[in-house]
Amino acid sequence: MSIEQIITQAVLTAVKELYGQDVAEAQVQLGATKKEFEGHLTLVVFPLLKVSRKKPEDTAQEIGEYLTTHLPEVVASYNVIKGFLNLVVADSCWVKLLADIQQDEHFGLTPVTDDSPLVMIEYSSPNTNKPLHLGHVRNNLLGWALAQVMQANGKRVVKTNIVNDRGIHICKSMLAWLKWGNGETPESTGLKGDHLIGKYYVAFDQHFRAERQQLMEQFMQEGMGEETAKERAEKESPLMQEARAMLVKWEQNDPEVRALWEKMNNWVYAGFDETYRALGVGFDKIYYESQTYLEGKEKVEEGLQKGIFYRRDDGSVWADLTAEGLDEKLLLRSDGTSVYMTQDIGTAKLRFQDFPIDQMIYVVGNEQNYHFQVLSILLDKLGFRWGRDLVHFSYGMVELPNGKMKSREGTVVDADDLIAKMISDAREMSRDKVNKLEGLTEEEAQEIARVVGLGALKYFILKVDARKNMLFNPEESIDFNGNTGPFIQYTYARIRSILRKAAATDVYTSLATRIDENANTSIRVSETDLLSEKEIALIQQLAAFGASVRQAGSDYNVSVIANYSYELAKEFNGFYHDFQILKEEDEQKRCVRLALCECVAKVIKEAMGLLGIEVPERM
Repeated sequence: MSIEQIITQAVLTAVKELYGQDVAEAQVQLGATKKEFEGHLTLVVFPLLKVSRKKPEDTAQEIGEYLTTHLPEVVASYNVIKGFLNLVVADSCWVKLLADIQQDEHFGLTPVTDDSPLVMIEYSSPNTNKPLHLGHVRNNLLGWALAQVMQANGKRVVKTNIVNDRGIHICKSMLAWLKWGNGETPESTGLKGDHLIGKYYVAFDQHFRAERQQLMEQFMQEGMGEETAKERAEKESPLMQEARAMLVKWEQNDPEVRALWEKMNNWVYAGFDETYRALGVGFDKIYYESQTYLEGKEKVEEGLQKGIFYRRDDGSVWADLTAEGLDEKLLLRSDGTSVYMTQDIGTAKLRFQDFPIDQMIYVVGNEQNYHFQVLSILLDKLGFRWGRDLVHFSYGMVELPNGKMKSREGTVVDADDLIAKMISDAREMSRDKVNKLEGLTEEEAQEIARVVGLGALKYFILKVDARKNMLFNPEESIDFNGNTGPFIQYTYARIRSILRKAAATDVYTSLATRIDENANTSIRVSETDLLSEKEIALIQQLAAFGASVRQAGSDYNVSVIANYSYELAKEFNGFYHDFQILKEEDEQKRCVRLALCECVAKVIKEAMGLLGIEVPERM
């Protein structure tokens, strides 16, 4: 039981004995004391005045007196500021709490059991006509971190990806490769497969634009207006007509088109996998639009037969959502082809068959807010029990402050280029700290650069509330000072160095072994000078880890974990600056401070791990 829980139960007992009435636990409002006041925890007494029928100051005084009399081993003293009861917690409690944290291998985490709720999280959702870009980076990092956070909250988690592997955009890359590829392969060019296919997607666009311009000029010379000429040029473009014809062949299972599609998609998948590995993300199950869109069409037809949807005169199928305050939503076009909503319905059907889903979370950009509002209603109408409660983890766009890191396609920031640049920048920074890396091989130094570079990238993106648009500044992200990943990683590496030295000099024994079952110890827990306020503040910060994990899970906000990590690292560095650790002559204090070091390192590693960020033993 935590210190807060112990005091809460004691307050409930105090109210019953002092005022003769029971109150709900929710009325006991206990929080950290503000820094300008003496104390560690503060009880807000205003919710208790209806029971006490006394002034706030008198109520606080009576409860404070009760706690110090009946719970002296926990509450050492108190003071009253108006309606706030500030409690000073005994050193013995803090030492015991620190020992408990030190012993708890999974401190702050809720264990997953066989009957834990199953949460499915979808993220990434790439197209197979281009490589992953900066937007995908944010998506993948958010999805992976959210999965870790949900698991830390005791949920079984299935991580899924839906790959958009069909449609006209895929045919554009295929057609361009046939026309201008000369049989190029990833092996013959040295290009990752996704970059090779992206190259031909751009090539198609370049040739199409030139062709369209030529046709527009021809039509405008015939007296046609610019907009009409553009529309007609796009429709009559021979290149676009070829692409559409290829799509029809794909829909008809033409063996040659399908064989080419499979070959080029496999190139892309190999490229995607390489990027995913570099980012440190992965999936338990991957779905493909080519396999789900027909399932979606069947489900829509089923809804049509049940009267959930309706068919218009042109043969198209729609859902009327005006009763829900929305509009009418197209589900099947007049020619019977599907739309994205159809695909999502089909994917939901397959997922529900594959897994006993209790909750479905979609990690998709905020431009799709309306789409998921509609999808939730449609899935509910179609009988998916988690449909109404699906979660759209909506996130904002991410941009760079300048155009320096453009992709090979020249339009977006390429994920592979970004990863390589971050690792390269970290390596350059480590050269300035060459004394810190003495004795390391080049491979070891490069591994540290990888960990730091990716840590900088991930932390900078994940520390921002996902709902907000963000500006990613590579130079700022890799700074070793301030709210950055490298600052937290460096704090961890510093602590590990301290602990290695302690182990080498035989000055450290576990705090838990110094405390007996009655909390009376060879550690002088009864002495008021054993712990400083900075040390107590650090223990309080450690103790808050579990609450941060729970908040991140309930709010679907992984930035809570990132900012908790920063506050913990900052708190430790303040302590490290002011106090001796290895050179502390008092054996009792040295033991406590080394326990603090060990616990801070453990919690930083756990918290950063939830974000998918590694921490190096040396920096």
